[in-house]
Amino acid sequence: MNKIAIIGKPNVGKSTLFNRIIKKNKSIVDDLAGVTRDRIYSDAQWLNRNFTLIDTGGLTVKEFDFKTNIQKQVDYAIDESDCIIFLLSFKDGINEDDYYIANLLKKKKAKNVIVAVNKSESRNSNFNESEYYKFGFGQPIFISSSHGIGVGDLLDKIISFGKQENDSNNEDFPFCIIGKPNVGKSSLVNSILNEDRMIVSNISGTTRDAIDSHFKRNGINYTIIDTAGIRRKGKIKENVDKYSLIRVEQSIARSKLIILMLDGSEEFSEQDEVIGGLIYKANIPSIIIVNKWDIVEKNTNTMNEFIKKIRNKFKFLSWSPIVFISAKENKRIDSLFNEIENIRELLKKKISSSILTNEFKKMQLLNNPPMFNGGRIRISYVTQVEGQIPTFVVFCNNPNYLHFSYARYLENNLRETFGLNNIPITLYFKSKNSRIREKEIILEE
Repeated sequence: MNKIAIIGKPNVGKSTLFNRIIKKNKSIVDDLAGVTRDRIYSDAQWLNRNFTLIDTGGLTVKEFDFKTNIQKQVDYAIDESDCIIFLLSFKDGINEDDYYIANLLKKKKAKNVIVAVNKSESRNSNFNESEYYKFGFGQPIFISSSHGIGVGDLLDKIISFGKQENDSNNEDFPFCIIGKPNVGKSSLVNSILNEDRMIVSNISGTTRDAIDSHFKRNGINYTIIDTAGIRRKGKIKENVDKYSLIRVEQSIARSKLIILMLDGSEEFSEQDEVIGGLIYKANIPSIIIVNKWDIVEKNTNTMNEFIKKIRNKFKFLSWSPIVFISAKENKRIDSLFNEIENIRELLKKKISSSILTNEFKKMQLLNNPPMFNGGRIRISYVTQVEGQIPTFVVFCNNPNYLHFSYARYLENNLRETFGLNNIPITLYFKSKNSRIREKEIILEE
């Protein structure tokens, strides 16, 4: 699939153009210059032609925080792209930053550079476009990202540079990484991808967007979504931080697994617990990883003590495996992926209705249901239905007779019998008798 990068100085509308082309509000758009810092990827399509679009941070000759890191990210984007959109601003005019970027593109021998002049909705027939030819990249295309003017012409030009490819990749497995600021999420992404895809800094809040990275490991296609650090509500002040929190919630919604990253070098906080609550609410599989394990002072019992502490703090995530890693030192990443691949296989597991029904009847024989609400529950049939996690419908005489403790007994035995201990599951109790007014009880781990 062809890759197209958008390059330009700060605040020329790169993220607005990115969002316009992919038809989603993925990149954060704000009047504050420097909001985009990492490379942001998304698949896009035009006239049945598929390509990958890359948003980048703004380049400038001025010195500022993260300038070196952003420059590095832009260099990567230029090197891997088949086409470059060199974005200018008609409203702001040409300045030394634009010439700086043009020289960079020529120095790196960038392929197929298209000059796009954004914010040009106010131009008239009297303006002189010759100044845009000075860069040496041919005829400019005048657009307005916010209004959609000229974007179709730009896309026509983009696809003229590439060949249509047959995309026969298998469906990937998306997972996101969430946690407090500065726990090492971006370092983990870089370690997994074996490249400096993400900007890493000791300054909390470096990552602000949710960044997708596609990769293959052990023959499996994955999408890893790095997210901004989640701050306490009282500390969310900037609009950008509010946007970042929304991006985290959106990232969770499109993930099949969530990695909760904790900092092993400091005490776990109430905020860690709040973030864990987002996972519980999402009701999808998760893995708890303790990062910076390389700098933790250890003895023979340190890991067991950590596990006990985590289980006590995150009782509502009792099914989550715990992995200890060092993202910076690239240690125990294989252990993390062993758990990810195990969970991926569990989510595909299907159990026949006959086997499920027999097992539940055995459970009833071994432990007779207690009387509750004037009756005793009797299970007649159990089947697995489609769901984001393993979901089972248990048909019984009357769900009103189900005591919570007996529901837990059934769930625990179901997990143990079929090896479902490391993922959340749902048991859905339903009356088999249509004459009984249905009262449905959903038990969620």
